Amino acid sequence: MAKKGGALKVRMESTAETGYRYYAKKNPRAEYKLEMTKYDPWAENPETGKKGMHVKFVEKKMPPAKKN
Repeated sequence: MAKKGGALKVRMESTAETGYRYYAKKNPRAEYKLEMTKYDPWAENPETGKKGMHVKFVEKKMPPAKKN
């Protein structure tokens, strides 16, 4: 039976600079940064002026874990 390598948890940050983020899992052997289009409820649509639209999210470094 094969060993499980364990997926890395990564933070996906909005390119609309709203501070909205998603968390995803990534293969630890992958040599590329994730980029995906997802819904950002805080991003403002320039055409309609309403909040909420699909924008590109890019992978950012996870913050260090808190120690008690």
